[in-house]
Amino acid sequence: MMDAVAACMQLVKDPTQFDVLVMPNLYGDIISDLCAGLIGGLGLTPSSNVGLNGLALAEAVHGTAPDIAGKNLANPTALLLSSCMMLRHLGMGDKAEMIQNAVLSTIAEGKYRTGDLGGSSTTSDFTKAVIDKLD
Repeated sequence: MMDAVAACMQLVKDPTQFDVLVMPNLYGDIISDLCAGLIGGLGLTPSSNVGLNGLALAEAVHGTAPDIAGKNLANPTALLLSSCMMLRHLGMGDKAEMIQNAVLSTIAEGKYRTGDLGGSSTTSDFTKAVIDKLD
C-alpha cells in the first residue's frame, strides 16, 4: 500500500511492478492521466470502473472530447479497448481478444493513425481499418 504521490513516482520509474491499481475516483483520475502519458496519450487509454456489486462502467479515460465532437478527428482506440474490458467483464473474452488484436495490429501497421498519434487519418479511417482486420 502506498500513497498517490509515491505511486506516481513508481509508475514513472517502473510501471511493470503494478498489475492492478485500486483507489478512490479522484486519485484514479490523476493516475490514469499519468499512465496515459506513459503509453502515448489519452486517446489510447481504456478505463473500467467496477463496483463491489459487480456493476461495471467502461469508458475512454478522455471522456467525450467535446472540443472535437462531430469532426471525425477522435482516436477511437481508448473507446474500443474499453469495450474490450467490458466484454471480458461479461465473459466474452474471445470477442474482446479479437477486437483488441485488430486495434493493436492497426496501430502497429502505422498506416492509419489519427492526429494525436502524428497521422492524418480520420476516426472513420481508423475504425474501418480495424473492422477490415476483423473480417
